[in-house]
Amino acid sequence: MAAQKPRTGDGPLEVTKEGRSMVLRLPVEGGGRLVIEISRDEAQDLHDTLAEAIGN
Repeated sequence: MAAQKPRTGDGPLEVTKEGRSMVLRLPVEGGGRLVIEISRDEAQDLHDTLAEAIGN
């Protein structure tokens, strides 16, 4: 049985290109990371939405 280890040092927000899609790794409160695979169009929509939310 594997030992349970506390989740520390999960790393920064990152996006990597894998094939035709992008993989977003988002650190979450409490440890771990949320991993989401998105297309280029979805990434552009996310960019536009976040830019609007922060006022850019």
